[in-house]
Amino acid sequence: MKPNRGSLSLDLDNLWSYMKTHGDPGWNAFPSYLDIVVPRFLSLLDEFSMKITVFVVGQDAALEYNHAALRSIPEAGHEIGNHSFKHEPWLHLYSEAEVVDEIRNAEAAIEGATGQRPNVFRGPGYSLSETVLRVLADRGYACDCSTFPTFVGPLARAYYFLNARLDTAQKAKRKALFGGLRDGIRPLRPYRWDVGGAGLLEIPVATMPVIRMPIHFSYLHWLAGMSEGLSRTYFATALSACRLAGIEPSLLLHPLDFLGKDDAPQLGFFPAMDQGAAEKMDRMRRLLSILDRQCVVETIGAHAGRLAAMQPRLRRPDFKASKAEDGGPAGLEQGG
Repeated sequence: MKPNRGSLSLDLDNLWSYMKTHGDPGWNAFPSYLDIVVPRFLSLLDEFSMKITVFVVGQDAALEYNHAALRSIPEAGHEIGNHSFKHEPWLHLYSEAEVVDEIRNAEAAIEGATGQRPNVFRGPGYSLSETVLRVLADRGYACDCSTFPTFVGPLARAYYFLNARLDTAQKAKRKALFGGLRDGIRPLRPYRWDVGGAGLLEIPVATMPVIRMPIHFSYLHWLAGMSEGLSRTYFATALSACRLAGIEPSLLLHPLDFLGKDDAPQLGFFPAMDQGAAEKMDRMRRLLSILDRQCVVETIGAHAGRLAAMQPRLRRPDFKASKAEDGGPAGLEQGG
């Protein structure tokens, strides 16, 4: 019997969305690699009989040339989540009316393209606000999955800005990209936000217990650039640490985990995008094999469904409306 359970999800950020956030010209023609990456990750997941949640961007779902790729995801048995409509990591700056339009428009486009109405959400770039949480709760979402409890967000943002084509105003909009230092004290275990009614369930993206370093697959590809053995050992150790800490990890994939330098040369500024696609696919197969041995993998929706029965045991942190001084989303009244 496998020793732990955990959920697995993929943020289906498209080529244009990365270009947009980076300030690159041509993003508004909405260039896409979905026809390449979707068959790759579906095929690999099928090898392990894993069903996951794929967070889809509404703008992609609104474009007919993406429909075949997007429809193939639920047809393969995977859950569809909402990843906003415009994929702007400054979602936390939106007014309530703008948030409602953003989430509602994404829902309509995603349901039209995939046949599934999403009821789980992750903000672009982990962007989150009390307003977003209230709107999600009002619209009946099962959970939010936008928190990333690690201290490395500011370092990742600084690296990202080094070669970005952004002016001062654009950088100010993106100052919360990947989170701030206070995100490092957010809870590692699921909890409920104190935002009306029964509160909205939050399932954090998993990080290493105690040291709170990332364990998502893009980070593992970066580690593998130094040592394949280090990458695999780190991942296996992180999963064991989660089990020992009593944490069911919610692990995160991105399209670039399945794409190489020849697939998207525009994204060469990302870590591990100097590697070939075949190399990364082979590594993903080894990493998923480690995950398959250590965890029963499920969708975010299934994870949330099990947690719903545990409501009295989940804490209810407040979300402060003001932003943290370090530029990240507001901190919690209590960490853990």
